[in-house]
Amino acid sequence: MLEKTTRINYLFDFYQSLLTDKQRLYMQLYYLDDYSLGEIAGEYGVSRQAVYDNVRRTEAMLEDYEAKLTLFSEFQKRGELIDQLEQLITDTDEHSEAMRNLLNTLKDHE
Repeated sequence: MLEKTTRINYLFDFYQSLLTDKQRLYMQLYYLDDYSLGEIAGEYGVSRQAVYDNVRRTEAMLEDYEAKLTLFSEFQKRGELIDQLEQLITDTDEHSEAMRNLLNTLKDHE
C-alpha cells in the first residue's frame, strides 16, 4: 500500500495541473493530508462512495497520463543515472570536484 501511495503522490506532483479543482482537492486531502473517504464526504456533503469513485477515477487518469507522457518514469531514470555517476566519482580523480558540482547542479534541477 505504501508503494502505491508513494507512486500516486509522485504522479499527482507531476500531473496535478491536468486535473479539475475537485479532483485535485480530493486527491490532496486523501493522499497528502491523510483524510479518510468518510471525512472528505462529510466535509463536502457528498457520499463516501462519490469520493471513492472520484479518487479511483483520478488515480486511473494519473496512470493514463504517465503512460502517455512518462514524466515520472524519466524522472526516476535520471535519478538512477545520477546515483550511478556519484558512485563512479572517486576522490583521487583530478576532475572529481568538477563532476560533483555538475551532479549537484543536476540534482538541484530535478
